[in-house]
Amino acid sequence: MSEDLIFDIKRYAINDGPGIRIVIFFKGCNLQCAWCHNPESISGKIEKMFAPAKCISCGSCVEVCPEKAITLTPEGILTDGDLCTVCGKCAEVCPTKAIEMSGKQMSVSEIMETIEKERIFFDQSGGGVTFSGGEPLVHTKMLIELLDECGRRGIHRAVDTAGNVSSDIILEVAKRTDLFLYDIKMMDSGSHQKWTKAGNGKILANLKAISEIDAHIIIRIPLIGGVNDTEKNIGYTAAYIAGLAGNKKEVHLLPYHNIAQHKYSKLGKLDDFETLRAPDNETLIRAIAKFAAYGIKAEIGG
Repeated sequence: MSEDLIFDIKRYAINDGPGIRIVIFFKGCNLQCAWCHNPESISGKIEKMFAPAKCISCGSCVEVCPEKAITLTPEGILTDGDLCTVCGKCAEVCPTKAIEMSGKQMSVSEIMETIEKERIFFDQSGGGVTFSGGEPLVHTKMLIELLDECGRRGIHRAVDTAGNVSSDIILEVAKRTDLFLYDIKMMDSGSHQKWTKAGNGKILANLKAISEIDAHIIIRIPLIGGVNDTEKNIGYTAAYIAGLAGNKKEVHLLPYHNIAQHKYSKLGKLDDFETLRAPDNETLIRAIAKFAAYGIKAEIGG
């Protein structure tokens, strides 16, 4: 069975599909959204996260580092990125969890064992497992193995994706998926390239493809003030969704928030953090009304 990097497992989740769920977060994504609230999910490699406010300068990490990559200075702990091999020994001995490693190699059997422990909540609530990321579809082999195993065990399966993969991959996944939580960022491909480092051609084509086989899809739209919350973009998005084949799509609008700033800081990437803004309430109300005009139910959150 396959192994891959997982950066988080969220239990008792209620916003990632029906019922009470467990969410498995794959590490590695082929988009780089400026508003990403899980920046540790983008890299497909193990990363070291450091929270200076938690550090008590005990020196345990300095002593245990086999590469002598860590130095204790008057300003705090410094890590030489050229020497550090991200072995994780420093995180293991850190008494305050100021140092953490993002990304753990896990096997299908280990993940299934974790999922099974939550089955009582699935059975009582109509829940299941949601595979998220990062981008789960770039971890195709392991994802399919997990979906197949969950299917054999009668566990409801959802995949949270931006759909930026080949049509062959998404159609294979669709055969094994009970629900897609499908992200649409914006309709203009040039703007999509600017804000996510990739065009949206595959994304829109794949949404059309899985709609034509009548897959169960909930569309999620992150709304970022001044980026994709314009009347023009919302109108184009509503028209596109209304024209898709299959059952009418449910739309969840996800207003931007900046609570991920501390994660960028812990990764040493605060300079990469985009100062974006949340859309105002009037914009959200107009967006819901625009979707309603196309016969689409849109709601905030979900």
